[in-house]
Amino acid sequence: MKFVCLHYKISKIVSTLQKALFNWSSGKDSALALYKTLQKKDYKIECLLTSVNQQYQRISMHGIRVELLKEQAESIGIPLKILEVPEMPTMEIYEKVMTETLTELKQNGITHSIFGDIFLEDLRQYRENQLAKIGFTGVFPIWKIPTQDLIQEFTSLGFKTIVVCVNEKYLDKSFVGRVIDQNFINDLPENVDVCGENGEFHTFTFDGPIFSKPIDFEIGEIVYRKYEKPEKKDSSNTACDTNDDTAFNFGFWYCDLIKK
Repeated sequence: MKFVCLHYKISKIVSTLQKALFNWSSGKDSALALYKTLQKKDYKIECLLTSVNQQYQRISMHGIRVELLKEQAESIGIPLKILEVPEMPTMEIYEKVMTETLTELKQNGITHSIFGDIFLEDLRQYRENQLAKIGFTGVFPIWKIPTQDLIQEFTSLGFKTIVVCVNEKYLDKSFVGRVIDQNFINDLPENVDVCGENGEFHTFTFDGPIFSKPIDFEIGEIVYRKYEKPEKKDSSNTACDTNDDTAFNFGFWYCDLIKK
């Protein structure tokens, strides 16, 4: 009888958890935010949602192959939902694809969308405004935690992550392909956030407490890519829109990771 009552209580707790999707980038901030969400147990995460470049089948901005993304999801043990977007989509196209995807997920009872954002106020406001249109609520588990504290917590928990993309405006080629450790942190210039929250660098997390097994990969080619600035008549209408006129003066170094 006691076992039945205990089973009922556990089932009741699980059934009352609010269903959520987790916006998974494959990097360290996502990994730590997911870890904290799973530890707190306020939400039942139904899926990981990741934006992928439709043409190249790689995670947007991070450049990670879909095969490795799927390996992460399998090791984490949460279903993966891929959001395919074209190269340099307009805001209308990006928001249309996102709205259609979230509307579909809402039919499964999902009401919350979880992010690994840290301190970019305008980005959070944009996310919350868009979510409100569909009846979703944004959740930000690591919001406003000092990034120095976050990176130290991340490494102390046993997470391992490799830098897969750097913006040459902030960092040179030597930083891409490095695993983040104390030496990496010490080598960062003073104007670079230790979590790369301003877009200085992006990462791929391959081991840690949220994974049932490490992600096995090998380092491939390191390539340089520079994006062309949209024509003026279209520049205010792209999902990559920026008020910084010099943003397109700089390129990115990518480290390709290949599944073993």
